[in-house]
Amino acid sequence: MKRGVVVLLAVLFSTLSAAAQDWPTKPVRIIVPFGAGATPDLVARLIAENLQDKLRQTFIVENRPGASGNTGTDVVAKAAPDGATIGVSIGGPLAINTLLFSNLPYDPKKDLALITMLVTQPSALAVNSSLGVYNAGELIDLIRRNPGKYSYGSIGTGSLSQLAMEAIALKSGTKLVHVPYSSSPQAIQALMRNDVQMVCLPAISIVPQLGGGAIKLLAVSTADRSALLPGVPTLKESGIDVEADAWSGLIGPAGLPQATIERIGTLVGDTLSLRAVREKLATQLMEPIPGTPAEFRARIDADIARWTPVIEAAKIKIQ
Repeated sequence: MKRGVVVLLAVLFSTLSAAAQDWPTKPVRIIVPFGAGATPDLVARLIAENLQDKLRQTFIVENRPGASGNTGTDVVAKAAPDGATIGVSIGGPLAINTLLFSNLPYDPKKDLALITMLVTQPSALAVNSSLGVYNAGELIDLIRRNPGKYSYGSIGTGSLSQLAMEAIALKSGTKLVHVPYSSSPQAIQALMRNDVQMVCLPAISIVPQLGGGAIKLLAVSTADRSALLPGVPTLKESGIDVEADAWSGLIGPAGLPQATIERIGTLVGDTLSLRAVREKLATQLMEPIPGTPAEFRARIDADIARWTPVIEAAKIKIQ
């Protein structure tokens, strides 16, 4: 009897392993927890297009926006762990939202399998030119002398764009006024009109607007200078220890077989290494950063540790 159980388990394991190595065996949904045109959507469609061509299988990108990315991420969490549903998510639904929401419909640690990091995109600190500052150090001196006088725009309460500016204020020992908008273009237009005096937004939303002279780009908020913006200093170089890069990663439901995770991670990593893919990402100021699930977990844990004191100091809560 025991030998029969062992044989049965061996056959089952062999079958599951073979299925994982053959992934995908049926059409794959890639869930994006934001609308069409958002950075995660662009990345998902680029990956889907290349995997479909390579594997001769159907890949469908499905946008499921809502609740700061929680809705779509929950769809992945509740999917069957058979490799037919994976998703692209970001720091909000995977890390920051655990600090902002009293109740999430999923547990990021228990209900999701981390597959691989995908891309990183630098955030950039920009100001209205009328402020008369030319670097981040001068801006910090100005806001320190005038606590509560100046305002910044963001793309919503709890967004990385808010947290980055609140971190700058906290590290500088001063106060800023928060004005939320529904999108980066709206926040940039407000900055150009001087409705707000500063923003820290994805660099791709700022760089195309620099030619008119209404705004100035002062720094990027990544740990090191961006290879795509090598002439722009980091906040750390200006004496402000703030990091805020917008990253995305590929996830699946908990229970996804390890062999499937490894195969998907390898295929996606190979896709991100293609010159044509890297060039398309570069046009959006995105750099590929594929890696192991352990590296993915470390990134999430680092974000939670980084933003917890900022959220507590600014008393940010969504529900």
